[in-house]
Amino acid sequence: MRFRASVLLASTLAVGACASLPAEGPSASTILSEAGVGSDAMTSYEVIDVNPVSISALRGRTNETFAARFGRQRGGTTGRIGVGDRISVVIWEAASGGLFSGETGSIAGSGSKSATIPDQTVNSAGKISIPYAGQIQAAGRTPDEVRADIESALAGKAIEPQALVNVTSSVFNTVTVTGEVVGGGRIPLSPNGDRLLDVIATAGGVKAPAHETFVSLTRRTATARVPLQRIIDDPSENIYLAAGDVLSLTRIPQTFTAFGALGQSAEVPFDAEGLTLNEALAKVGGLVDERSDPAGVFIYRVEQRPVVQRLVPQSQVVNAYAGDVPVIYRINLRDPSGLFMAKSFEVFDGDLVYVAPAGLNETRKFLQLVTTVTQPAMTGLTVYRAVGN
Repeated sequence: MRFRASVLLASTLAVGACASLPAEGPSASTILSEAGVGSDAMTSYEVIDVNPVSISALRGRTNETFAARFGRQRGGTTGRIGVGDRISVVIWEAASGGLFSGETGSIAGSGSKSATIPDQTVNSAGKISIPYAGQIQAAGRTPDEVRADIESALAGKAIEPQALVNVTSSVFNTVTVTGEVVGGGRIPLSPNGDRLLDVIATAGGVKAPAHETFVSLTRRTATARVPLQRIIDDPSENIYLAAGDVLSLTRIPQTFTAFGALGQSAEVPFDAEGLTLNEALAKVGGLVDERSDPAGVFIYRVEQRPVVQRLVPQSQVVNAYAGDVPVIYRINLRDPSGLFMAKSFEVFDGDLVYVAPAGLNETRKFLQLVTTVTQPAMTGLTVYRAVGN
């Protein structure tokens, strides 16, 4: 009788422990039942089914683009001189005996009809200095405009002066490249115009993989950041650069997190841009037959506000947040079409992929617990009977 009581007590304890069974996370029914506006902003979220409508809406997700921010106009040099540029000036005269030609004592020296003014840097006032002509405004003007001013200033002093103005080194018509490149610095722009990838190649190329590299472009007061892989894949993003642009390349590894009833729980790095849900699940061992609920595959994301408003026009959760909105996307892999949806649903950096446990899995855990608790008593009863006999 004592052994029978022990077995009964062990069974009772096991049944009482059912409510505290260890779980791999919330069940699908719990996630669905608690959706909506919670007691505070941290517990408010929308659940959106993954279907052709939501996938179509997500394709219109607003991603920052260089083409939209900066336009597609042709870049290249401005054709104008800037402060800090190095300028070379050569002056000719029509006959010897003038300021810049032919006789001993002239600037040019004996037998010459021209003189080369030593290279000089455009000063902070934007000017260069020419003998007998004085200070000539150079910054903001083209070499031809500077030439005309020099000739005008020398008229009546030199013999029919002619000038040639060249920019030997420019810091004004350049692009600055920094960050994850082999050789950063100022890259001169050609008059024909240089595209973004041309400038990166001139800087020696990138150090990090393309799918982990982000390019920030600053033009005057505007800045935008775009993944390098997108620039490579989309020619419209490979825009022309303009003088004064600043490119900064940064390595930012892209990851998603997976846990729940899966082959493994892990933070998984992207090995390319454009990871889909079926690829993400494969990276963590996929669903486990005896543990996973195929109808309970969820993707947690802080989604762009316009996307949520488009998918759930009457959403009350949107009002709980000033910016982006927490969303849980649900996909049913029991439905044969769910596999097609998984192939079309893109996983983004920072997403959390969660697979809910199956209901049968909780039953299996309970039976294992009952067995664990009652087995010692049953073993003792068997021994007792054997000894009693």
